[in-house]
Amino acid sequence: MTMDARLQRLLGGETLAALRKRLRQRYERGAPADALRLGSLSEAEHAALAALSGRPARHVRSMQIDVTEIDAALARAGLASSLRDALEQLDGPIVDTTAQRLQVRAQWQQVVEVCAHPGLRSVLQTSVGLGLLKRLCASRPEAGARLVLDADQVLRRLPAAGIPRAQLAVATLGDAHALDSGSPVATLVLSALRHGAAPDEDADRVRDLWAAAGVLVNELARPALTLNLPAPTGTEPGEPTYFSLRSLLRSPPAWSVMGRPVFVCENPNLLAIAADQLGPRCAPLVCTDGMPAAAQRVLLTQLRAAGAALHYHGDFDWPGLRIGNQMIREHDARPWRFSTADYRAAVIGAPRPGRPLDDAAVGALWDDALAGAMLAERLAIDEEGLADVLLDDLRHR
Repeated sequence: MTMDARLQRLLGGETLAALRKRLRQRYERGAPADALRLGSLSEAEHAALAALSGRPARHVRSMQIDVTEIDAALARAGLASSLRDALEQLDGPIVDTTAQRLQVRAQWQQVVEVCAHPGLRSVLQTSVGLGLLKRLCASRPEAGARLVLDADQVLRRLPAAGIPRAQLAVATLGDAHALDSGSPVATLVLSALRHGAAPDEDADRVRDLWAAAGVLVNELARPALTLNLPAPTGTEPGEPTYFSLRSLLRSPPAWSVMGRPVFVCENPNLLAIAADQLGPRCAPLVCTDGMPAAAQRVLLTQLRAAGAALHYHGDFDWPGLRIGNQMIREHDARPWRFSTADYRAAVIGAPRPGRPLDDAAVGALWDDALAGAMLAERLAIDEEGLADVLLDDLRHR
């Protein structure tokens, strides 16, 4: 339908574009009121509104208009069925943004409600979780629904029994790379496994989450180094032995450690010294090799479940205390010669100048005074420097 030229003269043109925009906004926000007051009007804007309302065109800065009367006047003149119709003829369709927002909100609510996995649904019911989903699918509800369905498919297969991540991806989604690090489905699945915790892109932490669900990621990377752990056949007493994440998850050993102490050290060098000097006479020993990765965490979890009492020692530095805190929180470990008194005794015989400590102190969960003592001395004590004392504890009596 061709627009009447009279309507263009009455309300069209660039001069009245700002006025039309203001009028359109009231329709975009929902159903308009019968009366509307407009302020800060230019002379041209006032004249146009006066003509629409049948009033004298005397310039004032504000004006109240009766929308119902304008609708009727436009219809009588054959220009438009209503003010809204006139605005749409001049500048295109008006979208009710309030109704649109409500519709989109309902669509997202539907996405959450159809989610089958309880852990994932709990995540999506939080603002953080739903915001993550929207970012992953570019705020498109239909894409979000597809993504949630894919994540559901994966989560229904968990926990697994030592299946590689790529194999899980093929079995559930038909794409070996669908669960690669950073993929939308993997990100959503990991959020469900974390139960709403903040995302963590650290590769070892991500591998731990998959491992806890029985999924192998780089299963041969950073195997757990041990000495004299009782149970598995094929291990030679007194010789260091590695256990890969793959072997620990696929064929979990029957650890014979109920009620027995298992010592845990931070550095591979200490375990090598123990193997050299004590051999088969060394107590069971596990090395975290720095911050425990997936294989070390799985092994320590298995040992705790089998009834072992874990005893941890690390470097007297801030990373060592950080590892100690994790050992206590996650594996209920006890400190092994890792107290304030042990540190002060070590400092007395330590060679100088030694390795200095910076100010980035970390409190020790097991000893409130340890960090303060280390800050006062400003000296790190490496675990290998205490080998004689530690090996005396490890020697079978």
